[in-house]
Amino acid sequence: MISSTSNKQVKYVGTLLKKAKARQEEGLFVAEGLRMCMEIPPERIRALYISESFRKTPHCGSLVQHVPQVEVLSDPVFAALSDTRTPQGVLALVEQRHSCLEELVSADPGGPVPHLLVLEHLQDPGNLGTILRAGEGAGLTGILMDKGTADVYNPKVVRATMGSLLRVPFAYVEDLGAALALLKKNGIRIYAAHLQGSRDYDQEDYRGATAFLVGNEANGLSQEAASAADARIRIPMLGRVESLNAAVAASVLMFEAARQRRR
Repeated sequence: MISSTSNKQVKYVGTLLKKAKARQEEGLFVAEGLRMCMEIPPERIRALYISESFRKTPHCGSLVQHVPQVEVLSDPVFAALSDTRTPQGVLALVEQRHSCLEELVSADPGGPVPHLLVLEHLQDPGNLGTILRAGEGAGLTGILMDKGTADVYNPKVVRATMGSLLRVPFAYVEDLGAALALLKKNGIRIYAAHLQGSRDYDQEDYRGATAFLVGNEANGLSQEAASAADARIRIPMLGRVESLNAAVAASVLMFEAARQRRR
């Protein structure tokens, strides 16, 4: 049992929790909590870290049986390592998975019509996690992100997704302009969420191949990205509110597409 926070493995996990560069170099991320760890395919779990207390629970046996490396930590050490206020006593080192742009753009014959979200410079991990979770609920087929968008494997993102991170395909792109051009080439119509939108969001038809373009929380979309859209749409506001939180706005758009596609 590991009983010191100075242990090499504890420091290694701590680095993965704190540093995006380390996660990228190692190709791993940290998932914490019983529900999240139980949803991860066993073949993607590199190692499992459990507290002394968790080892005594009925969930422990089924969770650890297919994992190649299981380490037991004393309760104080696990609490020090945990990224949550009320640790459940289990976290996993998980292999990262990324889709490529072409996989998200090309629709499978007989599969769902593309329903994509494109994010430019979205920087709040909580927003990104909320978008992934809402996106799964709205039937999103994929998320494209530029390099200025938050790390999808940030612990706050992972926690906010409630497991959707494992099921919603996503890809980061080096050149957002080129990615948008590829969407258009594949017949995907791009709608930019924009305060100067010429039409309300619920006046458009999203039953065909669709991508919503959402920008930075503070500054919105860049002029270049907005100009690449086929149409600019807005969410009408009452009262003195000028705009919505990025995750809320993205959810409104995604669920409108889902509503239209159910008909």
